[in-house]
Amino acid sequence: MKTLTITKPDDWHLHVRTGAILQTVMPHTARQFARAIIMPNLKPPVTSVAQALSYREEILQAVPGDLDFTPLMTLYLTGSTTVEEIKKAVGSEHIHAFKLYPAGATTNSDSGVADIKAIYPLLAAMERHDIPLLVHGEVTDEACDIFDRERAFVDTYLTDITRDFPGLRVVVEHVTTIEAVQFVQDAGANIAATITPQHLLFNRNAILAGGIRPHHYCLPIIKRESHRLALVKAATSGNPKFFLGTDSAPHLTSLKENACGCAGCYSAHAALELYSEAFERADALDKLEGFASFYGADFYRLPRNTGTVTLEKTTWTVPPVYGENGLSITPLKANEELCWQLK
Repeated sequence: MKTLTITKPDDWHLHVRTGAILQTVMPHTARQFARAIIMPNLKPPVTSVAQALSYREEILQAVPGDLDFTPLMTLYLTGSTTVEEIKKAVGSEHIHAFKLYPAGATTNSDSGVADIKAIYPLLAAMERHDIPLLVHGEVTDEACDIFDRERAFVDTYLTDITRDFPGLRVVVEHVTTIEAVQFVQDAGANIAATITPQHLLFNRNAILAGGIRPHHYCLPIIKRESHRLALVKAATSGNPKFFLGTDSAPHLTSLKENACGCAGCYSAHAALELYSEAFERADALDKLEGFASFYGADFYRLPRNTGTVTLEKTTWTVPPVYGENGLSITPLKANEELCWQLK
């Protein structure tokens, strides 16, 4: 039986929610990742160090006792964020970044930033104190085609941010386009990007061909095949600017299979298996360890993990749902076969 052993990886973009959903999904992440950057877009959003530390404790309580997992907390950047809060975040060993959501760009982003120029003093403070900015890179202009919103953000805002704050560390989250990949490749060493499993495995036909597939709907939306190929090339290139970030986003099945279904793919149940499939298709399994285990830690200036995980080349079927007592979360590739399995 073929096996693949790599240094234990980290997830540099993860949603785990709270309450019963958190209790359901946290074991999936903790069994395969040593650490994860936790997204702050709860209701209400996590905007202060005190809130983040409280949320961290809730997450730790949801980690099974036989697993060792460290949540890396982030704060939600708003127009009301203060320089003083940035200083507090820098002084906390548990806060690792601020997240910029353009207002209305995705799930629970209503409290996001409406005027990016207005937060320039905050970006200056982040640059000065050397704490990373994580960016959901999409414009929210209704006149902009949904498939062009990432490209427009790169052209309209990201180019200016990286020019005006050349020392600011920036992660362009869940890149989906040729243009975003090229931007990151051409930028300085302080600009990086995460790539999700769904954007490596699927093009936009997966959402629409043969009927609407709501569990493939996420934001930024999956793009055409040429963009998927560019993402695969970047992820498997060995370029340390690109690293693993699942953007795993658990939603109740009833909210996905809805007349106005919400955005987000739940992939934490089989994250490494999905990435392994994408890398194997590209004949690049030898590049998976750097992408999954090394480059993100290096960018965040954290030590690389020392343990390992092993995957076996064996076929298994993804369950139709996860959850108990009426809670139902439909995972990516529900009822479908995967060809790798975490031991």
